[in-house]
Amino acid sequence: MKKLSTRSCEEIMTTVYKPIEFVIDGLLAQGLYILAGAPKVGKSWLALDMCLSIAKGEKILGLKTSQGTALYLCLEDSYARIQNRLYELTDEPTEMLYFSVMSDPIGGSLEEQIEGFVSEHRDLKIVFIDTLQMVRGSTDSSYGSDYKDLSVLKALADKLEITVIVVHHTRKCKDSDPFNMISGSTGLSGCVDGSMVLIETKRGSRNAKLYCVGRDIENAEINLQFDSDLKKWVVTDEPSAPKSKDNIFLAALYVYIKKKVDFSGTASELIEKLKSVSDETFYPNRVTRDLVQNGNPV
Repeated sequence: MKKLSTRSCEEIMTTVYKPIEFVIDGLLAQGLYILAGAPKVGKSWLALDMCLSIAKGEKILGLKTSQGTALYLCLEDSYARIQNRLYELTDEPTEMLYFSVMSDPIGGSLEEQIEGFVSEHRDLKIVFIDTLQMVRGSTDSSYGSDYKDLSVLKALADKLEITVIVVHHTRKCKDSDPFNMISGSTGLSGCVDGSMVLIETKRGSRNAKLYCVGRDIENAEINLQFDSDLKKWVVTDEPSAPKSKDNIFLAALYVYIKKKVDFSGTASELIEKLKSVSDETFYPNRVTRDLVQNGNPV
């Protein structure tokens, strides 16, 4: 019997772990995600725009990106169609965006193919798989099968420290919870780190909402409109769009340290000192967390 590996609460809370890295600020962190929507709703246009924006280090949906190589597996398209779409979006090619129209399935060397690509492109940030069904070895959509397939991609994303997004379809039936409309079992949503569902307010209207949920992001609903001239989704307004949260505590600490070079004491004592430079309310446990997670163990 293999001994159970454990870590104490104290060890976990005082260890400096690598901070979560976002490839799209506040929207996509490292890990596995689903982008779902009805057929022909415009998922692939959004996916391609995300890839281009990351490859060029440009904003997408008004959000900052972390520049790096992007890999787009367009498994239902041809290179000719990809070319047409690229010319609709940009006239400036980038050497940091790569495409493939064929790949092996999950469990049948797809993981090795992506790892091989990473070995040649160490700055890989994101992989889009369009669509999920094209890399599945069977049509079984039971909970166990769904979870098993995506757990392979989840493990790969974690191992390579990249973002993997699988493009998927939604059911025809309406639901008050848009994430219940993702085709397949709850094994899909249960395995991934986050989900995005693109739903048109009215079929053919070119107005839609992008519903976002995830372990490392705030729940969000982004109102979008498809610009027929630009061939991309643009934000119309942001009632609950994800926001880049500057750490108010660290900002206050920076101002305080500029005035007083060093400090020694408890988190509660530090909070008292920060009142001289900030009107914000801080909490000892969160102060300790922010210091530890930003490389300053207490």
